[in-house]
Amino acid sequence: MAGTWQRVKSVFQAKANKALDRVEDPRETLDLSYEKQLEQLTKVRKSVADVATAKKRIELQANELQAQAAKLQDQAKAALGQNNEELAREALTRRTAIATQLADLETQHASIDEQEQKLIATMHTLETKIEAFRAKKETLKASYTAAEAQTKVGEAVAGISDSMGDAGLAMQRAQDKMASMQARAGAIDELLASGALTDLTTPNDDIQRQLDAAGAASQVDTELAALKAQMATPAPLPEGGEDRK
Repeated sequence: MAGTWQRVKSVFQAKANKALDRVEDPRETLDLSYEKQLEQLTKVRKSVADVATAKKRIELQANELQAQAAKLQDQAKAALGQNNEELAREALTRRTAIATQLADLETQHASIDEQEQKLIATMHTLETKIEAFRAKKETLKASYTAAEAQTKVGEAVAGISDSMGDAGLAMQRAQDKMASMQARAGAIDELLASGALTDLTTPNDDIQRQLDAAGAASQVDTELAALKAQMATPAPLPEGGEDRK
C-alpha cells in the first residue's frame, strides 16, 4: 500500500512540475531570488547600524562619566585647598566608582566593537555575493530571452513552412482549375468554329454563314478579275515618238 501511494505521489509531483514549468518564467524567479537576497542584506545593514548606535551610546556615556570624574578630581583638590579632607575623600570615592563604571563601559565597548566588525565583514561578503548573483542573473536572463526569441522564430518559421505548403497546394489547385477552364473554353471555341455548336451570342444561323462566305468569295473573285484586266492593258506610248524596239 505504501509503495502504491508513493508511486501516485510521484506521478502527481511530476505533473505538478510540468505544469509549473509551463507557467514559470525563470527571469521572474531570478528577480524574486535577488529581491529576497537584498531584503536579507538590508536586515544585516540594519543590524550593523543598531550595533553602531549602541557603541556610540556607550561612547557618549563614557564621555559623560569621564567629565564627571574630572570634575570630582577638581572638587577633591578644591576641598583639600579648604582643608576639608572629608569632602575631598567623598569626591575621590565617587570618582573611584565612576572609574569602575568606565571600566565596565570599556569592556562593553570592546565587545560591541568586535560584533560590529564581524557584522561589517559579513555585510561586505553578502554584498559581494549578491552583486555576483545580480551579474549572473542578468546574463542568464539575457541568454533566456535570446533562446526564447530563437524558439519563437523557429516556431514562426515552422508555421510559415506549413502555411507555404498549404498555399502551394491551393495554388496548384487553382492552376489545375484554370487549366481545366481554359481547355474547356478552347474546346467550346473549336466546336463553335466547326459549327457543331450554335453561338447564341450572334444572330446569324448556319445558312447565313454560308451565304456570307459565298459573298466574300465572290468579292474576292471580282477583285481578282479587275486586277488581271488592269495588268493586261498595254501602257500608253510616250508623246513625240514611237515605241522603239
